[in-house]
Amino acid sequence: MPNPQIRPATLNAEAWTLIFVLALPWGGSFLFFRLLAAELPSFTIVLGRVALAVAALLVVLRLRGARLDVPWRGFLVMGLLNNVIPFSLFAWAEIRISGGEAAILNATTPIFAALVLRVLAAERLTAARIAGVGLGFAGVAVLVGPSALTLDGDLWAKLACLAAALSYGFTALWGRRLRHVPPLQAATAQCLCSTAILLPLVAVIDQPWTLPMPSPTAWAALLGIAWISTASAYLIFFRVVAIAGAANVMLVTFLAPVSATALGAIVLGETIGWNAIAGMALIFAGLAAIDGRLLSRAKAPG
Repeated sequence: MPNPQIRPATLNAEAWTLIFVLALPWGGSFLFFRLLAAELPSFTIVLGRVALAVAALLVVLRLRGARLDVPWRGFLVMGLLNNVIPFSLFAWAEIRISGGEAAILNATTPIFAALVLRVLAAERLTAARIAGVGLGFAGVAVLVGPSALTLDGDLWAKLACLAAALSYGFTALWGRRLRHVPPLQAATAQCLCSTAILLPLVAVIDQPWTLPMPSPTAWAALLGIAWISTASAYLIFFRVVAIAGAANVMLVTFLAPVSATALGAIVLGETIGWNAIAGMALIFAGLAAIDGRLLSRAKAPG
């Protein structure tokens, strides 16, 4: 999930509507990963996602008459941190855990972003942010549960999800040097660079031409994750940034795990245990403390 720069702005009815809409394609990406992981290797899934997404974004660029004049080296790093690493880790992890659990662990992204900015950019951690980080990691501990005591597949999958969230956290820092690039061009360049990184990995490691032909369900999931959860989601994301500010779009982090869990239950019959629910509650409490707006409104007079 992208990590926007923070600036104050106002949420209006359109912004709230789009935030709730955005939670569906981003939550749906975990369902699509789950369906694809049963038939395709991780790098192939991610290549299909970004390559098909960039094809759609290039069409939008052409229709708008926009040029793709960007700092390509910066976007190679951004594509690695914001697409290649996290998408591949989630695709691998969802062979072993549910999409709902992966989405909950992904919600730790702002927590890792706060830590990365503190360590590498010397940003001050307020008391509320420190409390938020503590609550977030308490939620992770509850969600991981007894699997932390054994080196089983579930533990490695959950650690992979946390590593993906950490990679997203680094984009909060790296993305600062690319903030002058218009959003649509940034999304397109990022997906193009991700495609360039993944092509040799897929050719050498996955060799998808040696695999059985994917089922119609897998093809539908691949188109869904590329065009709905990536290309279309980016367009909604950038609209929210334009009308409500980048900080407000982070609120979707609260909603994506809910939509991912609901879709997993409806489509795949997945169940979420008490530890996942308790962990999600603690992580959300941590996000609320880091975000700060709920606390400030609670303290406001009248």
